[in-house]
Amino acid sequence: MPISFSDSGSLYSQLITRLRDVRDIQSAAAVLQWDRATYMPLGGATARGRQLATLRQVAHEKLCDPVLGEILEQLDGEAQQYPYESDEASLIRVARRDYEQARRVPAEFMARLSHHQTESYLAWAEAREAGGFERVCPYLEKTLDLSREWASFFPECDRPADSLIALSDEGMTSRVLEELFSQLRGELVPIVEAIAAAPPIETKLLQQEFPETAQLNFCAKLMERIGYDFSRGRQDATLHPFTTSFSINDVRITTRTDLHNLTESLFCSLHEMGHALYEQNIDLALEATPLADGTSSGIHESQSRLWENLVGRSRAFWECFYPRLQGFFLRQLGQSSVCDFYRAINRVACTPIRTAADEVTYNLHVMIRFELEVAMLEGKLAVEDLPEAWNSCYERDLGITPANANEGVLQDVHWYAKLIGGQFQGYTLGNLIASQLFETALKQHPEIPVDLERGNFSTLLTWLQRNVYRHGRKFTADELVDRITGMPIHIDPFLRYIRSKYGDLYHLDL
Repeated sequence: MPISFSDSGSLYSQLITRLRDVRDIQSAAAVLQWDRATYMPLGGATARGRQLATLRQVAHEKLCDPVLGEILEQLDGEAQQYPYESDEASLIRVARRDYEQARRVPAEFMARLSHHQTESYLAWAEAREAGGFERVCPYLEKTLDLSREWASFFPECDRPADSLIALSDEGMTSRVLEELFSQLRGELVPIVEAIAAAPPIETKLLQQEFPETAQLNFCAKLMERIGYDFSRGRQDATLHPFTTSFSINDVRITTRTDLHNLTESLFCSLHEMGHALYEQNIDLALEATPLADGTSSGIHESQSRLWENLVGRSRAFWECFYPRLQGFFLRQLGQSSVCDFYRAINRVACTPIRTAADEVTYNLHVMIRFELEVAMLEGKLAVEDLPEAWNSCYERDLGITPANANEGVLQDVHWYAKLIGGQFQGYTLGNLIASQLFETALKQHPEIPVDLERGNFSTLLTWLQRNVYRHGRKFTADELVDRITGMPIHIDPFLRYIRSKYGDLYHLDL
């Protein structure tokens, strides 16, 4: 039964009205955040910090309103009358979860946090320009203090990172992730070593001059062909790409370009498009409620990584779209074959930049960040020592040392715009879930690779809409993955995919 907006006197109507008010304020804040990262002049930073702090404090106060808690309490009994997956039962369940978490955090803290995050983001952007960590170090130290303060609101958690992880990946803990990552690292390191010993793949064709306008035009046409609706979204440039949703009918993405590296805009755009397809295809009946969002960081990243890698780096995909890409860059790519291009975009190499990493080494980047987050939160690593610790981890796991802070500790925006803790595990969870979902989709629809060769995305997109997108936040990540694949999240499908694809590319038995 869909959520009803009629019957103004019902408890459901009161609940929805209050939740919609919260959502609208949060969306207004999101507009200001989007503008801050795209078009806002630097001079607007102080006012923008104040504006965001005000909106977030008001939204938080409304979400913590005891009257909302009383309504949810009264509705708990009625919710049992509806199926677990119904709109009504799901709304009450998720809203109560959000309410119980929010009421633990003072509104005053949210205002302080928001104001600091705006200042920290701008300090990070300036530090990137100057190439020095010292500029942003005091801001990061304050962020760490605020992150620990957040954790203090949840004293029942075993470790400081756990409450922060739960913000984006409910049900996950630092110990569960450490065990999962340990298993994955143990499998990946020998694969990386075997590939490193093989003859390298040539990538010069990707490192020519590719005009920015042509890159953006091709990416826009590609995303529109796949299914991104530009009448309900747009793409803009930013320093660190992201996707933001103001409503199901207004989901915006950002990207960045590199004049001498075609893959930067190409795979950033496909990655953010994956997020946006999720948000644009949530059931419209859930609009303006807490259900109109992705269920977790891991599930959200599974969609961006699925479209970026499992589709966007596949041979089938480029059998269709490489001739079109050559049409945009005939001088640069006219003499190269689709085989040359496919091999080049899938080269495995130990590089310092996470967003530019290949599918095999990418998770090692994530695990390094997760390790450093936990260490900082538990007082085992001081912020001032972070650059040295960062470089040491890269030498240990990837055998390289970043050349400067921009290649190292300044490359990701996450710690400078959000809290420390729970910021990166979703990427690896996303890789694992994406492989598990895609493997299931192929079993049910073995025609998908042929469809991709023909530029037909309807079978895969419809499958994702039916199984993932339309539900929004109705299910937890564990519930959704088990519902679709019949088993919990695990590493085997990802490893099967990596061994098969890269064994063929490098002529190795992995």
